[in-house]
Amino acid sequence: MEFSFPSGFFWGMATAAHQVEGGNVYNDNWVLEHVPGTSYAESSGDACDHYHLYGEDIARLAELGFNLYRFSLEWARIEPEEGEFSLAQLEHYRRVLAACHEHGVTPMVTFHHFTSPRWLAAQGGWEGQRTPERFARFCERAMAHLGDLIPQACTINEVNIGPLISSIVPNFASTRTQPWYEEAARRVGSDAAHFAPFLFADVSHGREIIMAAHHRAVEAIKAERGDCQVGLTLAMQDIQAGPGGEEMAAHMRHELQDVYLQGTQGDDFIGVQTYSRQRFGPQGPLPAEEGVELTQSAYEFWPEALTATIRYASQATGLPVIVTENGIATEDDTRRIAYVERALRGVADCLREGIDVRGYTYWSALDNFEWQSGFAPKFGLIAVDRQTQQRTVKPSARWLGQVAQANRLPQ
Repeated sequence: MEFSFPSGFFWGMATAAHQVEGGNVYNDNWVLEHVPGTSYAESSGDACDHYHLYGEDIARLAELGFNLYRFSLEWARIEPEEGEFSLAQLEHYRRVLAACHEHGVTPMVTFHHFTSPRWLAAQGGWEGQRTPERFARFCERAMAHLGDLIPQACTINEVNIGPLISSIVPNFASTRTQPWYEEAARRVGSDAAHFAPFLFADVSHGREIIMAAHHRAVEAIKAERGDCQVGLTLAMQDIQAGPGGEEMAAHMRHELQDVYLQGTQGDDFIGVQTYSRQRFGPQGPLPAEEGVELTQSAYEFWPEALTATIRYASQATGLPVIVTENGIATEDDTRRIAYVERALRGVADCLREGIDVRGYTYWSALDNFEWQSGFAPKFGLIAVDRQTQQRTVKPSARWLGQVAQANRLPQ
């Protein structure tokens, strides 16, 4: 069935600074990538050199028909040492924002997308009591320089990512006892007990710090630009119960979603980031169901998960929903188109039900650095030859761009 999206609906692509810029040597993740025995498949290195090529990337995004670009500021570039802010780096991001406006693209700025300055991670990181104050100071300084160009903002990307990974990856909680992690801590003048990058923060204590940082950041952003639309983003799976797993599924739904959704009061929107479902049995997560297609990231090919998470987030918060990430890692671009089309059918169903969904953002604009998996998973709508940094637009980008330009999903 053909479906027309509301006027003003956002059609976006997303990136994150560390995954595309290249050369982010001042942050904690760079350290983690470069110690002997690291669990990272490879270094981010030059990534997609988006730091220098942002202009042509944004122009291409606009040419394809997208009207929103979600990207992040690299805190470690802007504040490489505590209290020392780089005007040159702030000016760089001002040029990125200006390029968006020049091409008629709404920028959505994420203030923290997993990476932090080395000095912050060494001083307790996302378990440190002073981190909310330090993060708010960074947001305040960034907004003072850039705020007039930022109409939409996400404070923190996937506030629940640590607990989510811990819930489905065996022995993830033991990472901080590994020799490579201890060496990374030493390299920044800390120790494994106090070196707490965002992805590895303690589940219980880290949650309190992260949510406090979100609230302080909202205040700082709004103080500079009151009309800026601000929210956080949540990594949401469609949590389902396998045989006998109803109680466990309900528990995981509470721990991974409810406790964070309850902390969004006063926000302008909730950012939903969904890729697949996760089934739980009575003892914990279940493996992929037999016969279900898997993506390069070993997720089940389950685009209908987005429908479920939009409904859940809307009901839990009462806030407008923006899909800030949704996508698939695959070399087969026909499967990308099939995945996105089914996901968008679900978005259309939610809109028909009266849910206030304001945009759909595909992850990712470019084939980029996918953290511990390196560059192997191909999420991008645009391929990148990392030897030449040449971009190649995939058919999926043109297909989704045509949907965006028409603001309509064809029959």
